[in-house]
Amino acid sequence: MTVARNTGGRKNPFCGDLARANSSAAAPHGKKLVRAPLGTPVRPLQQFVHDSFRALVLNPAFSCVGASSAIRRGNYRTGLYKEMGSPGSTAGLARDLFDFVEEQADLGGEFSTFVASFEGPTGVGEGEFEELLWAQLRRLHEEDRRHHGYDPSVSPDPEDADFAFSFAARAFFVVGLHSASSRFARRFAWPTLVFNAHHQFERLREEGRYARLQEVIRRRERELQGSLNPNLAEFGASSEARQYSGRSVEPGWRCPFHAPDADRNVTNGAGEAERGHENEGEDRWTG
Repeated sequence: MTVARNTGGRKNPFCGDLARANSSAAAPHGKKLVRAPLGTPVRPLQQFVHDSFRALVLNPAFSCVGASSAIRRGNYRTGLYKEMGSPGSTAGLARDLFDFVEEQADLGGEFSTFVASFEGPTGVGEGEFEELLWAQLRRLHEEDRRHHGYDPSVSPDPEDADFAFSFAARAFFVVGLHSASSRFARRFAWPTLVFNAHHQFERLREEGRYARLQEVIRRRERELQGSLNPNLAEFGASSEARQYSGRSVEPGWRCPFHAPDADRNVTNGAGEAERGHENEGEDRWTG
């Protein structure tokens, strides 16, 4: 069998030897994973990590119904990389995430997502994982900014309430999972980053269905954890960057990620016009 890969109109710019050697994008075929585009089997470890993630997300108590829908319907791509933040992992992830951006429209369903897991480091605490997460996103951004501007619908400033991570000119809400997370829905044996495109949630808001989704997510989170992550209560008044790692960050916390203003490919006025939405409290993926 073959699996469609990069069906969009742009050529993948992340085509160097390091990117090819570390690329591991895979697609579900039933409950098995196959490599894109040839459809060959993945390594046993990648299948094992995938099966473990799938079991977590499809548990009836898991709070994010959007993620559950994407995994259940097979509307996702996933990769397993070596060391989180390493040059090889960054190059391979950049290649695979670009292909996901290009083919996302063809995956179908209301939700689709890219799941990047890493073999290590494992056993790190919440603070160290938070540092690793932002170091990985910073390195991804440095790779990306050579080829693409920042998504004009969001801000590159992590202090801005309109901030979101951008890759291949697409805005993402990033969810971090790791073994020491204090949030049960974020507790996973391998460090993992889940990339959820903003436009999916904007569509739900435009259709008047977002509030119901938010209500279900928050109810499930209270039932599972007994409380909401305090960062959620601040969303809308502060940057979504506070939610990425899952740690309950301090009031004076400063995000270590910085994207140069030159990355923005629109003027401030145009950017404000394109955003065009109020800063509501949102739970793209919670916990």
